[in-house]
Amino acid sequence: MLFLMSLCLLIYNLGQRELRNCLKRVKKGINNQVGKVTLRPTLRWIFQCFQGIHYVILNGVKQIVNLTEERRFILSLLPASCQRYYL
Repeated sequence: MLFLMSLCLLIYNLGQRELRNCLKRVKKGINNQVGKVTLRPTLRWIFQCFQGIHYVILNGVKQIVNLTEERRFILSLLPASCQRYYL
């Protein structure tokens, strides 16, 4: 059990570091929970940002709702597999 938790924390930290490195590379930040721009967001915050995105079918038309420009920017920093999931 301890091994599994250690592995999960390792993966979480690698993902967070990759996201922060991408933000440094493009020299842009994203808003944190209180609306201030940061170059060091937590991965937990990024996961929360994406909770509001939904896939809906209205009158037979499939669409993704609540995919804001900021969320699109964050997606551009993530791997292609994440982009395919939301786009």
